[in-house]
Amino acid sequence: MLEEEIKVDDHICLYKNLEPLMPLGNRSPDGTSLANSKGSVLPADEEKAAVVEAMFDKIASRYESLNQILTFGLDKKWRKITLKYLGVQEGSRVLDVACGTGDFLRLLEKQNLKGMGLDFSLGMLQNAQVTSPLIRGDAQNLPFKNASLDGVTCGFALRNLTDISEFFQESSRVLKTGGRIALVDVGEPVNPLMKAGHAIWFKKAVPIIGGLLSDKTAYKYLPQSTAYLPSSKKIMAMLEDSGFIAIRHSTFLGGSAQLFSATRSVYTQRTQLAGN
Repeated sequence: MLEEEIKVDDHICLYKNLEPLMPLGNRSPDGTSLANSKGSVLPADEEKAAVVEAMFDKIASRYESLNQILTFGLDKKWRKITLKYLGVQEGSRVLDVACGTGDFLRLLEKQNLKGMGLDFSLGMLQNAQVTSPLIRGDAQNLPFKNASLDGVTCGFALRNLTDISEFFQESSRVLKTGGRIALVDVGEPVNPLMKAGHAIWFKKAVPIIGGLLSDKTAYKYLPQSTAYLPSSKKIMAMLEDSGFIAIRHSTFLGGSAQLFSATRSVYTQRTQLAGN
């Protein structure tokens, strides 16, 4: 699907083909720069948006198939569970943020939900095999009207955002009262044996396999980017501060992956869109 073909429902979307593209953070949760760490492939501040966009564009054609290989197919199972936690009714409007090539969107379509996808990478959108509307845009400046959506999902992309809190604020703004948000991402096992096994696979094997089958730098970036992800307690606090209630945190495979879900509380209109 070409950028000029991207369409959405006019009564909920404020504008199309949004610029600037979604920025990706290059600092750890404590604010320290990670770009110059030993062995790091994380780009410098002024280069990151362009470098990471190009990286995702480059791996887009094999991104989904490699995800299945590298997670032994568990990523699809985790996404299905995430949609169960989302818990919206049939026909609900759901935005999948950082939709990639459409994993979540196809599941939404199968459940008769009105899915829409947003991503900063045109390469990902061009490789998305979906019938749902697609938007090239910024997760921290969502192109939707206040209280216009029933649900928001995001899969394995929180660590790529410059400001996770701002994304939560934007999600809160576009969700109706009672709207739901469900997020799945990587985690860190607590059990020592699980933690060791996870480190060997995710931090050692994944970059090698990904490098052989796709792009070496991109799959070195993948495990390194987890340094940007705040603790689960911090993420839950961010959700609460953004107007969400009934916040739940669940883990899979001993903590190797984690899921957050929450409900939008009584709607309070933000005075303006982020970035305006």
